[in-house]
Amino acid sequence: MAENRKYPVFSGKPVLLRLEKRLGDLRIRLKLLTFHSVFFSLLTLTIYLAVISVLEYRLNEAYQREAGMMRAALASNPGIFQVLEMNVEYTQGSASQLGMPRDIREWVDAHPGDVWFNPGKSDYLYHKDRSSDLYQRVRLPKEQYRKLINSARWAITVVLGITYWLGVVILEFLVLPVFVYRPIQFLLDADDAAGRGDRDNELVPERKIPDDELGDVMRSRNRMLTLVREHEDALAGALRREESLSADLLRKNAQLEAAKRSLADQDRLVSLGLMSASVAHELNTPLAVLKGSVEKLLESAGDEPTRGRLRRMNRVADRLRSISSSLLDFARVRRTEMAPVDLRDLIEDCWELVSIDEKASRVHLHNQVESTHWVHGNADRLSQVFVNLLRNALHEIDISGNIWVSSSIASAVNWREGDGGTSTAGGTVVVRVEDDGVGIPESVLPHLFEAFVSTRLDARGTGLGLTVAEGIIQQHNGSIRAYNRAEGGACLEVHLPAAAPQLNGTTLSTEGSLP
Repeated sequence: MAENRKYPVFSGKPVLLRLEKRLGDLRIRLKLLTFHSVFFSLLTLTIYLAVISVLEYRLNEAYQREAGMMRAALASNPGIFQVLEMNVEYTQGSASQLGMPRDIREWVDAHPGDVWFNPGKSDYLYHKDRSSDLYQRVRLPKEQYRKLINSARWAITVVLGITYWLGVVILEFLVLPVFVYRPIQFLLDADDAAGRGDRDNELVPERKIPDDELGDVMRSRNRMLTLVREHEDALAGALRREESLSADLLRKNAQLEAAKRSLADQDRLVSLGLMSASVAHELNTPLAVLKGSVEKLLESAGDEPTRGRLRRMNRVADRLRSISSSLLDFARVRRTEMAPVDLRDLIEDCWELVSIDEKASRVHLHNQVESTHWVHGNADRLSQVFVNLLRNALHEIDISGNIWVSSSIASAVNWREGDGGTSTAGGTVVVRVEDDGVGIPESVLPHLFEAFVSTRLDARGTGLGLTVAEGIIQQHNGSIRAYNRAEGGACLEVHLPAAAPQLNGTTLSTEGSLP
């Protein structure tokens, strides 16, 4: 039987045409309200999903690390839970007093000295003290992490919801009425006067015409209407000018679309800056507790290996606090203290932080930075740059791969130390971080330092690391560029202003001047 309906209900193109027709028939105010509401909704949902996924991933990592530390502490030194007065449920006694299941008690009896750990079955760790034959039990903080995630979800939802409605209200009641709806109403009133033959009011007054695309349309209309009234025989010339104006409008529309795309990225960076400041504020308190606990353990630790590990943990805590402070830079401008920095020592410190990654133990780092090459800058901010570059190189190379860090001088001056002779230092120090990985895709290379550009397909690739690194380098009056090595792999090249080497706390005096 032939189909009598003009458009099938679920056919692809007719449905889209009907939807386009319905949207096109909406009044401009309702149309813009619909479009920017959809845009803000998608943006809010995207930010929420991105932040929650990263937060859950990080909290799960923290929970796994804390569970591992508690397991190790219970196996080696159970008394630490009482000495440190940690907020942990720790109990010892007989199997019946602890309510141990039979299969767990049999496992602990069969493995003296080991800790029973099965997070999928129980939230407790069990251990048997060999000396007293008492069983020990520690409760994992799983519920605390679950509450933390739920609190974060509610907080992010409330903040994004408020931001969404605030953006809609500002656009709909402050921005659009002044800059869009009112000029359109001027144009409609003038057209209505022209239809009535009211020549005194058929032109839009110059004082009411804005200097934007709508203003261009109003001026064009005024010119066209004047020409029609005064020169009916010049219609062909007026049409040619209209075509020229249409081409100009198309060009400006393309420029506007490019500006809108750029503004979208800026909005995302602003949102990330605000959220980064909030996250940094929330991290400061637990970081202070962690640092205090590590320092207290360091005072009581006896053997050197343990003290070494605690010192590393202390340095990592300091690094986290530094990163937390750096996150606040997204939301406020902070004064950066500059001083001479030893590049070679800085690279060693950065690699020590990066080597926390298990893969780093099988990778070969070749620190070829000259000991006489110093730069003028802020050590913490520069550490953030080189930790990022080293971590990127580490993730791009195979196991047992190689990373080279070298330095050279782009332009030189002479430094004199008393009467002991001269040595050469640089007006500009060039630091190269190279690897023998697969290199950077040619399609990504021109946009590598743009925000939200990432070649990594895992959840850790945010596309912001190199953008932040470039900003820090520019704050140091330097520059950074990336290219692929001819022999394979990538190279990130950083140019920084040189500083006089520091010997025994004394700056070497200069002789000469920068070229």
